[in-house]
Amino acid sequence: MQAMNAVDELRGQGRMTWVESEQGWIAAPDDIVVALSTDGFEECKRELTTSRRGSRPGGGMWQGINTQTGVVASAVWVHRQRGPQAVVFITVEGEPLKGHVSRREADSHHEDGGQG
Repeated sequence: MQAMNAVDELRGQGRMTWVESEQGWIAAPDDIVVALSTDGFEECKRELTTSRRGSRPGGGMWQGINTQTGVVASAVWVHRQRGPQAVVFITVEGEPLKGHVSRREADSHHEDGGQG
């Protein structure tokens, strides 16, 4: 898998956190898209889904390709009910980008009503 410095920076800054029970990242989708673009992926597709209850999109997807290597990255997200963050599922070359749950992240997720 190629180096993903901007994505690693988001992790290091706590702007994307892995939630094992969701098998996804809690993050702002725009942050993920910007990081993937910074890491060399050029957008080739973006779609948003509509929400039944309001004007805010319920989720979306983004796909980019590194034109030098041919590697494809994808991000698919589902918005949470509150706040700008979503559950984001990231794949690079068809492999899911997963994280490790720290005790703090597990406790934080539990406080949000999830299971720790």
